[in-house]
Amino acid sequence: QVQLVESGGGLVQPGGSLRLSCAASGSISSINRMGWYRQAPGKQREWVAIVTSGGTTNYADSVKGRFIISRDNAKNTVYLQMNSLKAEDTAVYYCNRLAPYLPWGQGTQVTVSS
Repeated sequence: QVQLVESGGGLVQPGGSLRLSCAASGSISSINRMGWYRQAPGKQREWVAIVTSGGTTNYADSVKGRFIISRDNAKNTVYLQMNSLKAEDTAVYYCNRLAPYLPWGQGTQVTVSS
């Protein structure tokens, strides 16, 4: 089964940018919808952005206009470019397909703080 490994998180000041990567151990070309999710302390995991195999994207209202999701099927990798980061973006970020989910990776911590 495909395993997912997220990377690229870190500590960034408000207004800053980060680029997250999600490397899959197998092909994602047959997976129509890949997405990014996040879980803040004390909150449930929430959907952030989705990209289809054809490149169509959709975003949660909270990140629309600031985040950009993309995928490279040749590299089996999904990206999340995060701009104009806010404190409320602080969370562990995960990638996965739409349900039914693959096994969740370990995620990557994003902390937005001055």
